[in-house]
Amino acid sequence: MYRARTRDIDVAVEPYYLEEQSSPEDSRYVWGYRIVIENKSSISVTLVHRYWNITDENGIVDEVDGPGVVGDQPRLKPGDSYEYSSGCPLDTPSGVMFGTYDMKTDEGETFKVDIPAFSLDSPGVVRVLN
Repeated sequence: MYRARTRDIDVAVEPYYLEEQSSPEDSRYVWGYRIVIENKSSISVTLVHRYWNITDENGIVDEVDGPGVVGDQPRLKPGDSYEYSSGCPLDTPSGVMFGTYDMKTDEGETFKVDIPAFSLDSPGVVRVLN
């Protein structure tokens, strides 16, 4: 699991390779990821917007920007959590994703919450980090 905390909002990400949806011979690699957002703050927040930066192993960047997540704009009271799953196809056997959520308080303040960077690696891929 990959984790980040911003203003007592925790975001945990668990990526997994979807072999049955992937076709390496056609340069199609697909991952799913499960995200859990926990509100450990003392205020209620609503997730109003998401931004993703998806970079494949060739450095090609795809940005995803839009309202909410998976068609929802969840409101999290103190102590609440919200979980969802989504997916990401790539043309290469590995890549990296990271992003932000825009959260809005009941008082109208908007702030960004970090989604931790996480790697998308096909089974058998050896990654060398400098």
